[in-house]
Amino acid sequence: MPPLARRDVRNLVRKLGADAGPSQQRQALSEIARLSICGGDRDSLVALAATGAIPPLVHLLGPSSRDDVRDVAASALSNLAKTDENAGVIAAAGAIPQLVLLLVPASTVEVQRSATATLRNIAFNNTVASAAIAEAGAVVPLVRLLRREFTAAVQENAAAALNNLAANNDVIAAAIVAAGGIPRLVQLLGAGSPAHVQNKAAGSLSILAQNAENAATIAATAIPQLVQLLWPSSGAPLQENTAAVLCNLAFHADNAVTIAAAGAMPALVEMMVSGTEANTKCIASQTLLVLGENNAANRAAGATLLQERMRVHGLPTHPS
Repeated sequence: MPPLARRDVRNLVRKLGADAGPSQQRQALSEIARLSICGGDRDSLVALAATGAIPPLVHLLGPSSRDDVRDVAASALSNLAKTDENAGVIAAAGAIPQLVLLLVPASTVEVQRSATATLRNIAFNNTVASAAIAEAGAVVPLVRLLRREFTAAVQENAAAALNNLAANNDVIAAAIVAAGGIPRLVQLLGAGSPAHVQNKAAGSLSILAQNAENAATIAATAIPQLVQLLWPSSGAPLQENTAAVLCNLAFHADNAVTIAAAGAMPALVEMMVSGTEANTKCIASQTLLVLGENNAANRAAGATLLQERMRVHGLPTHPS
């Protein structure tokens, strides 16, 4: 745990309570939020939670707190929720309904950013918490926060939260689609979005595209944008999530034709040959295989392009 001794941290936690004056409370809150950032490793975050910080932080999310207090409390909770143990404690302390209430239009941008970040982290790899978040009514406001008028940080957190909620949960994925999530996520793929927002939008779309009806909806508008994002200028994480979307779309024969016609094959081959990450090469290879699985033209084009690029890079080639 960072510099302060555990006893000192417990004193700070006590000052978060109603008995402390507003000034003391804000100072203690700021210090605990700082500790949640400085002690970002798992052991430090668990140790900070063990001082009893989580329940009073959750209490400070409530309507009796000022917006700046809610923002700092939610920010501290978002950092603490980066460990599975803490995420469970935060959910058990009643944070989920409070956080969902903070997604409303009346909240400040800072509060929305911190609340979405906390929900994103609580939902990560946690099916029970994800179900609780969806049941608390988070899906519709999270989809709304994908809109262009919100900041990139809010959009990124909302898209990541939807990704985590939909993972391995078809019911939540269907709720996201029903709330209008697909067109909002596709819109975030555009050139007006920063790469980190595009990346989270693509991650969510890759999950939704596992459903045939959703795949058709995504393919109808998103394929040209997705293909553009395959090139190295996007960076490996965005390339990988984009290729994952296209891979899921390509399981449907018509989409495989459209994806190839949009120019995906050269970009995917370039990912395979010049990608520096093993996962980048793997997802590119998998997507090429799916594109060519029931399409001889795609299969032949992929093989030819691969041999050409390998020669350019001075790599050994094999006869097809």
